[in-house]
Amino acid sequence: MSVRGIRGAITVEANDRDQILQATSEMVEQIVAENAILPEDICSVFITVTTDLDDTFPAVAIRRLSGWELVPLMCSLEVPVKGSLEKCIRLMVLVNTDKGQAEINHVYLGGARVLRPDLSKA
Repeated sequence: MSVRGIRGAITVEANDRDQILQATSEMVEQIVAENAILPEDICSVFITVTTDLDDTFPAVAIRRLSGWELVPLMCSLEVPVKGSLEKCIRLMVLVNTDKGQAEINHVYLGGARVLRPDLSKA
């Protein structure tokens, strides 16, 4: 069994608590569904937000998910590069799995599809 990283990103329309929490939940639920993972298989989740999102911690949405109470979560600010995508939440889920790198399904939703068009599903 190996530790693999699963990436995800999503954008929101506004710096709004409900939007941030809903978008985070949507992204995590899709990552779980597309990779058939269970909370006990997750080593940790690293979450970043762009500097324009400060209305809540995205980790709040993850902590509310059933079975995720003991998963280590860490939030941070994304590097503020000029001209980069705004209002974006990014995840790195580290998971114990027997899957190979090529079998991992990364999830880029909404405006974040532009970050990795090679990995984004239409």
